[in-house]
Amino acid sequence: MNEAETLDVRWFAGAAAAAGREEERVPVPDGGTLGDLVRALGARGPALARVLAASSFLVDGVAARAEDRLAPGTTLDVLPPFAGG
Repeated sequence: MNEAETLDVRWFAGAAAAAGREEERVPVPDGGTLGDLVRALGARGPALARVLAASSFLVDGVAARAEDRLAPGTTLDVLPPFAGG
């Protein structure tokens, strides 16, 4: 996989448990949105899909929405709801 066509995903807390890892590099679909990527990642299994449905997302530290386009070389943080305070 060409690094110029990927982004880094950092999984936190319950998202890391559901994904089975804390970080990974994934391909960025040409013209793809955050929603496209979340659907593709969620297709890995029902536990991960549930976590993704409840998570919030940061792209390079900035809150992102499903319709936001993704660019290669960025970092996506997957933040599930946290208990406590």
